[in-house]
Amino acid sequence: MGPMANRSMSIARDFIAYSGSTGGSQGPHMHFEIRDTKSEKVLNPLLFGFALKDKVPPAILRLAVYDRSISTYSQTPKLFGLKHVNGIYVPTSPLIIANTDKVSFGISAFDKYTGSTNNNGIYEADLYDNDELTTGFQLDSISYDETRYLNAHIDHKLKLSGGPYVEHLSRLPGYPQGVYKDIKSDGVINIDDDSTHQIKIVVRDVYDNKSVLQFKIKHGIAKQQEPPHDSLSYFQQTAFHPGFVNVFETDDIQIALGERDLYDSIRFAYSKKASAISQSISDLHIVHTNLVPVHGYFTVRLKSTSPIAGNVKDKIIMKRSWGSKTDVVKPIQNARPDDMVGQGEWFTAQFRNFGNFQLLIDDEPPTINAIGIRENANLSRASQIIFIVRDNNDEIKNFRADLDGNWIRFTNDKGRSFIYNFDEKCSPGNHELKISVEDEAGNIVKKIFHFTR
Repeated sequence: MGPMANRSMSIARDFIAYSGSTGGSQGPHMHFEIRDTKSEKVLNPLLFGFALKDKVPPAILRLAVYDRSISTYSQTPKLFGLKHVNGIYVPTSPLIIANTDKVSFGISAFDKYTGSTNNNGIYEADLYDNDELTTGFQLDSISYDETRYLNAHIDHKLKLSGGPYVEHLSRLPGYPQGVYKDIKSDGVINIDDDSTHQIKIVVRDVYDNKSVLQFKIKHGIAKQQEPPHDSLSYFQQTAFHPGFVNVFETDDIQIALGERDLYDSIRFAYSKKASAISQSISDLHIVHTNLVPVHGYFTVRLKSTSPIAGNVKDKIIMKRSWGSKTDVVKPIQNARPDDMVGQGEWFTAQFRNFGNFQLLIDDEPPTINAIGIRENANLSRASQIIFIVRDNNDEIKNFRADLDGNWIRFTNDKGRSFIYNFDEKCSPGNHELKISVEDEAGNIVKKIFHFTR
């Protein structure tokens, strides 16, 4: 918030900050946070005694039940609608029969403040098995290094498949303790004792308003379990597990994930087909599914389908696509000992999501479309200059603008428009503006404009 944040907010007209619309914004706003400067953890501001009235308990919308004899990514959870009866949330089916020995739960829930219609996230939730507190989570602080673990706290696969937002009440195997508190377990409940388990989920906000979800669950006919993890045959299958280095390799692709990259086990899926892009120099490799999240950067090595001429080797990119989303990386070329002349060449890059991968030759520079400026224009009445930049692979590496030989700042909010609002850096008179744009393959386009201000 800047140095003015320490001044008393009780003074009339006390300046705090300007509002803006950068970042993941849906409109002008002021970003407010309280941070521990020693640990760099962002703290829940509601824990600091703000005079807010809140007598509204959280609302619980649905219950999700998972079969934990298999991976959470190998299933779609059973979803149960809820009704509010005598102050308690209960499923439409008060007794749930689960055809497995192990279950875990998730919920869709939100919180409100008195006098506000906004749906906010919940603060904490606790899970009780037969009145014994088992586990729970509390969102009191989080560091920037931990934010990607959100993909393990929610059912990422369900959400990206078009389903609801569900928060796990169990810590996935590849997620450190984080926001969870493992009291009796990680939240996986054993129901192989043939008894009926009374489950209670308590959701609270910071002001201790709470809502309770109660139901019963019983073991049904169990499905055939996967082989135990210590079985050698288990690891000979194409299965990836958290806590291990996982490698998949064929004669033209290698995938290597670190031991902290997965949150839960997956049945790794792979296929390939000929690329439909004329600039492609490899097959299109379909690597699992983007519905399954990856925590860190993993290594992708692809082999070209033929030798590559020396004049285009520095124009090769590796592209990942999934739906309308793409990532482009300039790979490192490296040969393997078993490579032979005429069999293609290997290229290595790192990515953070599964998807469809291929090697492309990109020798096409970006394009620059100027709005509000032309050569020898008189801009004395103009307020801004806009350049719309496009690239054939939708990846801009560098944008630079120099006014009379000095760098000036253009704003860009994750889009294609680069905007300069005239300020004191552009005084009245004649000027020269140089624009340079570079894509990930190293193709560069430059434009020069002369104008009067």
